[in-house]
Amino acid sequence: MKAFLVLESGEVFEGESFGSETSRTGEVVFNTSMSGYQEILTDPSYRDQIVTLTYPMIGNYGISPEDMESGKIQVSGLIVKEYVDFPSNFRSKESLGDFLKRFNIPAIQGLDTRKLTRILRDKGATNGGIFVAENFEPRFLEEIKKFPGLVGADLAKEVTTDKMYTFGNHTKDKFNLAVYDYGVKQNILNLLDSHGFNVTVFPATTNSKDLLKEGYDAFFMSNGPGDPEPLKYAIDSAKNIIDAGVPLFGICLGHQIIGQALGKKTTKLKFGHRGGNHPVLNKDTGKVEITAQNHGFVVIGDDSKDAKISHMNLFDNTIAGIRSTDKPVMAIQYHPESSPGPHDSGYLFQEFYDMVKKSKA
Repeated sequence: MKAFLVLESGEVFEGESFGSETSRTGEVVFNTSMSGYQEILTDPSYRDQIVTLTYPMIGNYGISPEDMESGKIQVSGLIVKEYVDFPSNFRSKESLGDFLKRFNIPAIQGLDTRKLTRILRDKGATNGGIFVAENFEPRFLEEIKKFPGLVGADLAKEVTTDKMYTFGNHTKDKFNLAVYDYGVKQNILNLLDSHGFNVTVFPATTNSKDLLKEGYDAFFMSNGPGDPEPLKYAIDSAKNIIDAGVPLFGICLGHQIIGQALGKKTTKLKFGHRGGNHPVLNKDTGKVEITAQNHGFVVIGDDSKDAKISHMNLFDNTIAGIRSTDKPVMAIQYHPESSPGPHDSGYLFQEFYDMVKKSKA
């Protein structure tokens, strides 16, 4: 079947459908990672987004159950230059096309992804849609106009867990950690478990005052989709935890929530940071880390009496990490758990453990 990618500005790209023969709208973005398409597709941070992969050939190694970052595909659609229908990998259990069809997600191949990426880079991330049809129809643009966009959208409530659950191996010699799930990735939970935490995951709107009464040793605020500004319940939770002096770590959306709790503001980036090659300066050590990133919003502001900037993105000098000046609080804009991406920043999980250990002592 033919398929069309249509942008709200009127650009139309014709290609071939290789996913579900359905139509979806969302925010069209691009990711520069050279591998890890399954982890990208199943990352809840991509909710309501149609992802363009800039690497030209996608699907080579198929799909493996071990590489899921959540229980299903989270993106609204996938755009690639060339789809490989016959994967070659001993771990593969199904093709990418079959995987997309199983979760009813459209995908398009055969278009100029370099041209598309230049449009998104120059004009910014834009609303659009993938439409599976034999011919272009004017109604496609009308469908795109109905999509509200991500600014002001509370998507954390759509991807969070329905109920509390425990994760990993719980033992008496590990710290008890409460995780706020705003769209948490599987590998974040894996690394928290392996770094000495008894992990218990809670829905996004869980009252922090109730959790503080339960005596958790530390708290974690996860990655997730959408705009952080309307998440007043999450910002209030962060303020309560910070005021109580309990150790707190946030990644991505969690970073933005903690930033607002510490008095900073957030804003939407022109086309976001999505890929596995972003250089970040650790201001404490002077070292540069190559990082995996996936976000469309960012914390803005300068050092203050309550919070200092600990990491900077060297692509555009935006804030990539903050620390409280007097409380055990750390937050990172990028993804130290990788999946996919480099492992330069994995040390942050050990830093969090050490911070909790010092706080308890």
